[in-house]
Amino acid sequence: MDLKEALKKKRFAVTSEIQPPIGVDIKELIKNIERMKGRLDGVTVPEFEVEGVVTDSIGTCKVLRESKFDPILQTTCREKNRLDLQSYLLKASDHGVKNILAFTADYRITGDSLQEIMFFHVDSGKLFSVVDNLREGVDVGGKDVGRRVELFVGSGVESRWGKNVPDLELKEMEEMVKKGTGYFLTAPVFDLDEFQQFVKRVEPFGIPVIAEVILVRTVGMAHFINKYLKKGLVPRQIIEKLARSPQKEKASIEIFTDLINGLKDLCQGVHLIPVGWEEKLPKFLDAAKL
Repeated sequence: MDLKEALKKKRFAVTSEIQPPIGVDIKELIKNIERMKGRLDGVTVPEFEVEGVVTDSIGTCKVLRESKFDPILQTTCREKNRLDLQSYLLKASDHGVKNILAFTADYRITGDSLQEIMFFHVDSGKLFSVVDNLREGVDVGGKDVGRRVELFVGSGVESRWGKNVPDLELKEMEEMVKKGTGYFLTAPVFDLDEFQQFVKRVEPFGIPVIAEVILVRTVGMAHFINKYLKKGLVPRQIIEKLARSPQKEKASIEIFTDLINGLKDLCQGVHLIPVGWEEKLPKFLDAAKL
């Protein structure tokens, strides 16, 4: 089952992110997630650039599809004009990509260590003007592209406001709904009460909400998140649990399981950020019965 179908059938969807490989065979990367085949409704591949080296995100999506995974290409809007987006989306479609996750600027947590993160809203006007044309089989200039390009689009939103979502964000979300976004992907969730307040606030939109979940494995990692993402994002009780436990992996799985069990009653799915623990994901999925 792919992501679009899972959400349509109101199944609790599970997606995960992988980093496009740098300097290694893409197929080696696929081996790390083979054991999750049939358990993930989609695998997100972000655009990734480090020290001038740009990874082949679309190529990674192609290999994922060949390996029977449903790839989700994560792209950014802020530094792309409509022609750039059009070219990128057409190339992705040529390689079998049907799912797009969009942000205005780069947003990711990938690799073996956390990187400084920023979260931005989708530039819905620019993105959907391109998507709408491609769905009709024409480019932004109205010329025939030879086929209708079907794309299922997810939009990144900020969820850490709780019930106090600013009017501007609500208007942006309303605009994305009107233009046909398929789901909202939230910022990382740790506080279930805060997240529940956010979900109630946006419930009138009638759009599935998927919660992002980071696999926090050490106290140092938790402090890093709190320093570079948002102060206090990882609650004190989680940090203390990791600090007390002699078995960090076991504690991390327990934290994850408690969070997933709470989210199952609040939203339509979770998006997992393994941060270098791709090979351990089956243990987490087993514990949470996903």
